[in-house]
Amino acid sequence: MKSVLKDAEKRMEQSFEAFENNLSTVRTGRANPAVLNRVNVDYYGSSTPLNQLANISATDPRTIVVSPFDKSIIELIEKAIRESDLGFNPNNQGENIFI
Repeated sequence: MKSVLKDAEKRMEQSFEAFENNLSTVRTGRANPAVLNRVNVDYYGSSTPLNQLANISATDPRTIVVSPFDKSIIELIEKAIRESDLGFNPNNQGENIFI
């Protein structure tokens, strides 16, 4: 009986975590850097999460800034954001990408 309860508790916790992750990507009219959590960049042949390649921050309620750690991959990041199903049009400003 205890194993059934532990299993049910574990599955409920996983469901809650998945719900929290999905909720963080809801567009609320304010700039939320978490909406880019699911964007992956083709970096040296492997799919790498954007948040491992760049600093993502909201500078004001309407703007998200992506600052790559390696400036040579800024075009790859811009392409990944554009090709995501988020509907963003990234603006490459040389060292940063503004959304």
